[in-house]
Amino acid sequence: MDKRLLDILVCPLCKSPLMYDKKAAELICKADALAYPVRDDVPVMLEEEARKLTLEEVEDLRS
Repeated sequence: MDKRLLDILVCPLCKSPLMYDKKAAELICKADALAYPVRDDVPVMLEEEARKLTLEEVEDLRS
C-alpha cells in the first residue's frame, strides 16, 4: 500500500484514519471495528464490503 495513499484515506463512515494490515490485505478502522478489503492494490471503501472485526481482533489492536 502506497504510504501517500494511506495518509489521505479515512474511514467513509466516521472519517477516522485507517491502519493497513498487509498480511490480511485490509484497511482497519479502529473506531468502527471494521476492515475494508484491498483487492489488486485497490482499497474497497464501501460499507457493505467491510467486515466486522472480532472482539479478539479489536483487543489486539488496543494492545
